[in-house]
Amino acid sequence: MNTMAEAGLQTQQRSSQDGRETSLWSSGFGMKLEAVTPFLGKYRPFVGRCCQTCTPKSWESLFHRSIMDLGFCNVILVKEDNTRFRGWLVRRLCYFLWSLEQHIPPCQDASQKIMESTGVRNVISGRAPGGAGEGPVPSHVKKEVQRILGHIQAPPRPFLLRLSSWALLRFLNRLFLNVQLYRGQVKMVHKAAQAGSPLVFLSTHKSVLDGILLPFVLLSQGVGVLRVAWDPRTCSPILRALLKKLGGLFLPPEANLSLDSPEGVLARAVVHATVEQLLASRQPLLIFLEEPPGVRGPRLSTLGLSWLGLVVQAVQAGIVPDALLVPVAVTYDLVPEAPHDACHALAPLGLWTGLLAVLRSLRRWGCSRRVCVRVHLAQPFSLQEYTINARSCWGSRQTLEQLLQPIVLGQCTVVPDTEKEQEWTPVTGPLLALRQEDQLLVRRLSWHVLNASVASSAVMSTAIMATLLLFKHQKGVFLSQLLGEFSWLTEETLLRGFDVGFSGQLRCLLQHTLSLLRPHVALLRIQQGDLLVVPRPGPGLTSLARLSAELLPTFLSEAVGACAVRGLLAGRVPPEGPWELQGIELLSQKELHCQILLLLHLLPQDLLLLQPCQSSYCYCQEVLDRLIQCGLLVAEELSQQSRCPDFFLFLCRLLSPVLKAFAQAATFLHRGHLPDTESGYAEQLFQFLQATAQEEGLFECADPNLAISAIWTFRDLGVLQQMPGPTGPMLHLSQAFASRESQEKLGQFIRQFICS
Repeated sequence: MNTMAEAGLQTQQRSSQDGRETSLWSSGFGMKLEAVTPFLGKYRPFVGRCCQTCTPKSWESLFHRSIMDLGFCNVILVKEDNTRFRGWLVRRLCYFLWSLEQHIPPCQDASQKIMESTGVRNVISGRAPGGAGEGPVPSHVKKEVQRILGHIQAPPRPFLLRLSSWALLRFLNRLFLNVQLYRGQVKMVHKAAQAGSPLVFLSTHKSVLDGILLPFVLLSQGVGVLRVAWDPRTCSPILRALLKKLGGLFLPPEANLSLDSPEGVLARAVVHATVEQLLASRQPLLIFLEEPPGVRGPRLSTLGLSWLGLVVQAVQAGIVPDALLVPVAVTYDLVPEAPHDACHALAPLGLWTGLLAVLRSLRRWGCSRRVCVRVHLAQPFSLQEYTINARSCWGSRQTLEQLLQPIVLGQCTVVPDTEKEQEWTPVTGPLLALRQEDQLLVRRLSWHVLNASVASSAVMSTAIMATLLLFKHQKGVFLSQLLGEFSWLTEETLLRGFDVGFSGQLRCLLQHTLSLLRPHVALLRIQQGDLLVVPRPGPGLTSLARLSAELLPTFLSEAVGACAVRGLLAGRVPPEGPWELQGIELLSQKELHCQILLLLHLLPQDLLLLQPCQSSYCYCQEVLDRLIQCGLLVAEELSQQSRCPDFFLFLCRLLSPVLKAFAQAATFLHRGHLPDTESGYAEQLFQFLQATAQEEGLFECADPNLAISAIWTFRDLGVLQQMPGPTGPMLHLSQAFASRESQEKLGQFIRQFICS
């Protein structure tokens, strides 16, 4: 299959040349919708523009429409033409020659400059006998600084960089079908680099391969040697030593000590000086904003926040006048490795263990299951400009307990017109040394960048296929029908301004996708020659749910709106009766607005990824506009269309995994054993979700991350309380939800948004 090729996806024609109107979902809407001619291969939305509210100057100056006409390139496709030489020997040694020709700027040892930096000398002078002074640094203090600096970084070795580039090129060609990169996004980054400010790449984190794939991709595109901020928990000492020689950075363990610890103060000063030196020398830096894959916890990375805080502090201190932030995302058809066990995910990866994992990956995947990869570089924007403009968007916020608990318990019916304050990532390390205002700036900047990274990510074919199989065809679907629905959902994705990570002939594309999903689906050939695709029950549905989550940001606004409409309609019919009303149902815009706001407060920020500069009121209005735009509501009367359309049910089901997990967590309140530690109660809830999945078939909810998310949401809501215990913090059931009546009210509040 040739993905990202010039040829467009051959889809079923949905409109005749005489311009008649038709649609796949028109019968369900009860109205006519203008058909859109399939435009795969004719039009792809340019994604990744920066926020026009927070960074209007960057939005205008760091973009040119000519870059939208550039195509894609396969980064790992290296041939004779990619070298300066020609001949049969060059064709056999092109990988090696290509790695030799990569431009690697000289990297000088900056240890002396770091030692002489103002911050480090101030700390040293305070620790030296006799107090402050300009005398020589004591030898024992100098050795301590050098030890800390040696833990952080080492000068990159050009020979090792070229050798690793050659080895990676061979490895990636064995593991992946292609690694696609949009040339326009690369040109946009190069244009931003000409401004003279250092580049800081802020990325999502889908795989442990991201840390070696992104530096390889950016080095091949002439960006330079990328300094990668690695998580020291995931690497053994030998592997850390190797990664440091390839440009890796590691936060020393002393940096996480308390603010009054002398060792912690010195370590943080050395880390500050290191980042300042990197930015001053214009070396590109890569920071992962998400936790490593498989880690049970908040989405925002504590380590990523710490490194980003160091960059913000360096710019505010005037070490560099500005820094350009580049949101980055990597998407895979299937992640080559996806550990969902927290213990396994946090186990340090050794050098030999890593080599064995590489060999196992090559053997397990082989040529038949090679996946496609897309690397996305969103539009860079000025950190200085964001810092100035973002503070004006900050308003008052309230906790989830203040916003929702009175409404859940029936004590109040008015939703407060304030924003929700919900931060699950703890503040540790260098971030603690910042002021409260700067800590808030770093957190909201992280959410802003993560939103941009997700919005620029392409939707892969496996995510579309998993969504169709999980939410529309759990009992099976014929391949002939699946062809049309896959084409429809692809077009709907593109219409909403999201790109897709594939192209080519439709039947070949589905064959490739089903081959990747073969462990999770069964393929049955019938007598008529068609093929029946049936999702495998059990863990297969859980895997499909994880894949379908990649498509949720595309339809998130409509899904929230559909579930809110579901909540309003649920109160107008008997609980045991069908809630799909047959007639035209009038809905109050004010009631629907409040219902959307309630659901927004209930859903975690890790799922919504709302921009901090966008108020909930504006988002609710956007949801209403989307529902009207897609034909589910009529603006004049604000009524629901007659007959419940399939598309409406499809949107409702997109949020069903998280909402059903929350409802099961509410049911579990009177069954669980409390008090217990957070990890212990999370394990209890996860086992309950697994047992319920076996009994009721809700396998899409049997996810440990959903269990953690439900517990933390209930803690913010005031259902659970965390109190100190003899062995650490313990979770208790709050007094407000101690009775079965209040627990039932909580369950009813959640279940009103669920479409069965």
